[in-house]
Amino acid sequence: MLKYLDFEKPVADLDGRIEELKRHGADNENVADEIRRLEARSHEVLKETYRTLTRWQKTLVARHGERPHFSDYIRHLAEDFTPIAGDRTFGEDQAIVGGPARFRGRSVMFIGHEKGADTASRVKHNFGMASPEGYRKAIRLMDMAERFAMPVVTLVDTAGAYPGRGAEERGQAEAIATCTERCLSLGAPLIAAVVGEGGSGGAVALAAANMVLMFEHSIYSVISPEGCASILWKDAQGKGDRKAPDAAEAMKISAEDLKSLAVIDAIVPEPVGGAHRDPVQAIERLGDAIDDAISSLAGLSADELRKHRRRKFLAIGRAGLA
Repeated sequence: MLKYLDFEKPVADLDGRIEELKRHGADNENVADEIRRLEARSHEVLKETYRTLTRWQKTLVARHGERPHFSDYIRHLAEDFTPIAGDRTFGEDQAIVGGPARFRGRSVMFIGHEKGADTASRVKHNFGMASPEGYRKAIRLMDMAERFAMPVVTLVDTAGAYPGRGAEERGQAEAIATCTERCLSLGAPLIAAVVGEGGSGGAVALAAANMVLMFEHSIYSVISPEGCASILWKDAQGKGDRKAPDAAEAMKISAEDLKSLAVIDAIVPEPVGGAHRDPVQAIERLGDAIDDAISSLAGLSADELRKHRRRKFLAIGRAGLA
């Protein structure tokens, strides 16, 4: 059963009435007409609601538990995916999953955050919050991709890197910085897609790419709205949560904001009501955008790809960008 967000209550009410009518007389012609009328109304209300989302509402959509996850993208877009485990230094981190696969006739290295879809898998994947081993594994996979001239596609969906004591003791900051540097120095095409939350350095470490795509209702920021609010307004009395919508507005975390600042290169439209309402269509749209991005970089040498990234990141925030 679809989980409705708080701001979707008018849609939830209409859908509830539709389900009630279906249970008690869908065979009646008059009832069937009423169902069709309510379905049309529900679609229009949903469309209008998502056309005018605030940045905080987009944050809630980006975090929706039923949005597609890394495993869903691999299942629908890739063939012969071979996951590779371990960082050859300490161990395995299941918050970041990756390996080579076939994507629309190409050999591609996929790397991405996996949040998990239920309680057990979320715990297994640590809610997509990676430890140093995850970023070192990503570096290992990028090295492999460069060796075999394979484009790299990263799928970003994390609230941030894991901030636990063990991760800090094993060099979390160094691992993130080194992974970011490896993205920038990679001699193969690198396409990143922010498919849910793009949080802090945990996201940037996989997103310093030639082309950065972003789903329409995803977010991408240096800190979560709650984290920002707790710093600016203090959180002793829970003000951080109450002020999070204000922080989201101030930080300009939406795809539209980031496209205007040239932080990202393209916005991938979502189905009406968000990717969680029609995951297959959302995944296909992202697949098309990734395919186009890889094609646009085909033929560039390793040195040209590095220069392309350098120009891109030096241009972020400048007015009048093409």
